[in-house]
Amino acid sequence: MLTISFCFAISTLSVRIFFMTYQVLLFYKYITIDNPEELKRTYRMLCEKYNLKGRIIIAEEGINSTLEGLHDDTESFLKEFLTDTRFSDMQIKRSAGTGVSFPKLSVKVRDEIVATKFPKSIDPRTKTAPHLSPDELRTWYESQKDFVVIDMRNSYEYESGHFKNSIDPGMTASRELPEKLDVIEKQIPDIKDKTVLTVCTGGVRCEKMSALLLEKGFKDVHQLDGGMHSYMEKYPGKDFLGTLYTFDERLVMDFGGEREIIGRCKRCDDKTEKYQNCANAECNMLFLICPSCMSAEGPGFCSEKCEHSTARVVQRIRG
Repeated sequence: MLTISFCFAISTLSVRIFFMTYQVLLFYKYITIDNPEELKRTYRMLCEKYNLKGRIIIAEEGINSTLEGLHDDTESFLKEFLTDTRFSDMQIKRSAGTGVSFPKLSVKVRDEIVATKFPKSIDPRTKTAPHLSPDELRTWYESQKDFVVIDMRNSYEYESGHFKNSIDPGMTASRELPEKLDVIEKQIPDIKDKTVLTVCTGGVRCEKMSALLLEKGFKDVHQLDGGMHSYMEKYPGKDFLGTLYTFDERLVMDFGGEREIIGRCKRCDDKTEKYQNCANAECNMLFLICPSCMSAEGPGFCSEKCEHSTARVVQRIRG
């Protein structure tokens, strides 16, 4: 009888684990935080209370956060966290988690919630471009409105998915935007007189980047409200080509709908959506690679040069 009861308990536990659903929360807000260190302590305790993991950056200018936990725990966290009137009106983006999207909880105080190193005059709390809703953008596409989409993410993010007819400025970090404006103007000489829409994953990068465009003389600038995440969630498979890169162990995500794979393997140019860090310890480039170009040992190299290098090989299997 004891054996039967024990087996039943184990079976029940297995079923419970199998049906656990995880959720990822993505949110930010530019708002003055008088005491970032105090908020850091409060925030960490609240996250630990609900067993959440993820990355949180707090600065005097606001908060930027991505968290994962069990679905009910994330909702309980939000219910408590959003009682703070400073954050009660934040837009919360939700997506399916895996339970292992983040290895730990990291809560840090920084000078900026997105590292741009832009002049202090670029401050979304005082000036930023107007927000364009996903519904409005869908109307723009359907009506074939004349507008330019500038992707404010890094180029390696752009490679696996982006809005159709969008521009990739060629950045590897947000702080590079000022020097990439010449690249944008060479592609479209009269772009400062055109209607421009800035886009990024969840919207936070566009707050400062759209403000910078306005300061540099762009006349009609908008930013996508809620970023690509919100548009893809509402219009899966529409206007966004490929998949969405994420800064966690999921690496890419989508919301369904009919879509094609547009990412290309850096080694052979076959279609793929698998990201990998180069196994050459001195390189570590994040790049797209197909299963055929993975080495027999598992790790992949971004080039023949790295593959035949004498540098230490590091196992970097991801995703």
